[in-house]
Amino acid sequence: MMIVFYKEEIMIYPRIGIRPTIDGRWGGVRESLEEQTMGMALRAKELIEKELKYPDGKPVECVVSPCTIGGGAEAARCEEFFSTQNVVATLTVTPCWCYGTETMDLNPNTIKAVWGFNGTERPGAVYLAAVMAAYAQRGLPAFSIYGHNVQDRDDTSIPEDVKKKILDFARASVAVGLMKNKSYVNLGATSMGIAGSAVNVDFLQKYLGMRTEWVDMTEILRRINLGIYDPVEFEKAYKWVKENCKEGFNVNAGKNFPEVITKSRFIPEDEQWAFCVKHALICRDILEGNPRLAEFGWHEESLGRNGISGGFQGQRMWTDWLPNADFTEAILASTFDWNGARTPIPFATENDSLNGISMMFGWLLTNKAAIFSDVRTYWSPESVERVTGKKLTGKAANGILHLINSGASCLDGCAGAKNEKGEGCMKEWWNMTTEDIKACTDGTDWCRANYEYFRGGGFSSHFKTQAEMPLTMIRVNIDEGVGPTLQVIEGYSCVLEDDVHKTLDERTDRTWPTTWFAPILNDKSAKSVYDVMAKWGANHGASVYGHIGDRVLTLASMLRIPVALHNVDDSRIFRPHSFNAFGTSDLEGQDFRACAYYGPLYR
Repeated sequence: MMIVFYKEEIMIYPRIGIRPTIDGRWGGVRESLEEQTMGMALRAKELIEKELKYPDGKPVECVVSPCTIGGGAEAARCEEFFSTQNVVATLTVTPCWCYGTETMDLNPNTIKAVWGFNGTERPGAVYLAAVMAAYAQRGLPAFSIYGHNVQDRDDTSIPEDVKKKILDFARASVAVGLMKNKSYVNLGATSMGIAGSAVNVDFLQKYLGMRTEWVDMTEILRRINLGIYDPVEFEKAYKWVKENCKEGFNVNAGKNFPEVITKSRFIPEDEQWAFCVKHALICRDILEGNPRLAEFGWHEESLGRNGISGGFQGQRMWTDWLPNADFTEAILASTFDWNGARTPIPFATENDSLNGISMMFGWLLTNKAAIFSDVRTYWSPESVERVTGKKLTGKAANGILHLINSGASCLDGCAGAKNEKGEGCMKEWWNMTTEDIKACTDGTDWCRANYEYFRGGGFSSHFKTQAEMPLTMIRVNIDEGVGPTLQVIEGYSCVLEDDVHKTLDERTDRTWPTTWFAPILNDKSAKSVYDVMAKWGANHGASVYGHIGDRVLTLASMLRIPVALHNVDDSRIFRPHSFNAFGTSDLEGQDFRACAYYGPLYR
């Protein structure tokens, strides 16, 4: 949560509380375990703080109980301490038997996990099983962490499988904490009948702990006309745009448009870029606030709407006479702008809030920008060969999905940034170098908006994803009778031969950014690329760098959102231990039954 005192901001980060539990028997037993137990807690803290970061790049913070917990009195003391520390999740650690119901975390508002040391000297595994049973009986879902291999008592290492579960738990828990008490900001209303644009307040409130804010699009015009933006930053941004945003193909050239289109243009051609830049500044200020506005006497506007994500309606009430928001949507969603590298803002085109939330999930779990796309076309290998004369090869051999939308994708999606091997990738904003940013702007041009779609003009970012990258495509859906569900598909971006790309790409709108996506196929929901296309729940999807489907599934289980379509191997799925009570042979059905029973996190 953010507490604002005019110009001063105090960030209270969501923290992980670590609870070292211990055998409560004094007279030799407890005393012999103090050092080992507290050592586990400190090592878990060190691991999390070393490996995980908040969106601003600062290490995730952990707090350790002021004492080991051998019984109810010490459990209460720990809880009182955590209540002052913004602890959103607790990790209980132990090498031994403890008294389950006396030492467990009974706070209904924290997400819970227990790491039981796999050793033979003391029955840590027995406590883990006992406390999981206690949590299940109390209706408090908890994650069970237990190493595959037996360790010696004096072994202070954390095995790799334990590390992964601790980090997956902590990462998803922090994401839950970052969303809580923040806002999804609607700029406008429903675009062209898109269901995701009809923002579901109950979903945001009950499942994510988020507010819903509405701002009419006329507010942007008010701020433009009254000069409610930082004029110094505008000049800086406009100069950066002129230097870095080169114009591309003009699809409108040579066309004779009907009068209904030609007379709809309101902003003159030579003023369109300036309008688009002001639009971007203002949308960001509406979401996040800007203390500079208070200096100009606009105190209310300076506060912003506490937004963590948002969307812009655009079509059609805006775009039928004003420049489209493609520049705003693309630049806000990217890891950089005229001020250099910075944290991206998940921002949905057409105000598809469910895809904006999908972008937010991907960003919070990776700290990397998310690509917003139409899941436009399934290209079978046969169809590609028919229209191009060439066969698809490599990752694309089984067919591809054309991910493309009207210039709203983050510029990181062009894969201009390079990893240590010189391969195209997407990075956390704090790892974006000057060279990376230049490569992304050089890899993107800005085409005049297609006037048939956007009568008011504007500019659409245009690129093709230039590297084979691991990607995870995410989509939140809401289904009557079920509630929210998730779809998660891991795969790869594909680099097609130039002539193949050109032929396929120009069969649709050639002014928009393209990612060719090949899902990983298995015997689950993704038996074929066609299956993924046929089962996808909406017209949009959000893609984030890396194969993080397991992280998304863990987060979904915390929020009680079942996953209806995924291609994540069972061995990677990490959900609360009590979900096993809802069946183990059918993990998808188990997930639905458990989520339905426990209900939303904030009900």
